[in-house]
Amino acid sequence: MTMISKGTLGICAGVAGALFLGYCIYFDQRRRSDPEFKKKLRERRRKTAKSSAAGGKSVNWPNLKDQEAVQKFFLAQVQAGEELLAQGEVEAGVEHLSRAVAVCGQPQQLLQVLQQTLPPQVFQMLLQKLPAVGESILQAAGGPKVSEEDVE
Repeated sequence: MTMISKGTLGICAGVAGALFLGYCIYFDQRRRSDPEFKKKLRERRRKTAKSSAAGGKSVNWPNLKDQEAVQKFFLAQVQAGEELLAQGEVEAGVEHLSRAVAVCGQPQQLLQVLQQTLPPQVFQMLLQKLPAVGESILQAAGGPKVSEEDVE
């Protein structure tokens, strides 16, 4: 049985790594120079720009008459909001928490809990976002448009 020295093993690993890196660079260059790739990329960017200009991400609101769907949506939104806040993404976390408050059966109690657990600035952002989220859920349900005077 032949023993391979550490030096030979290191050289082989280095050559293999260099070949893999060269392979990646070569195919990335081919992909980027492909006209179809550029067309697809431009189209994807256009769609993203249109959706962000039209109000951002659309929310798949649950059927408010289906309690199980509402409960799943509520839990998913609370969990997503907590995770995003923990990662430091405050605006996205507040967006998810405001959706949870919008579908909650007892929003006053949830708001009291959130007021005690969230920093004051974050809680104020949540309160400011609630009217827009309420309007969004009404539009998704096919209800009438609500003005700010109606919410206050």
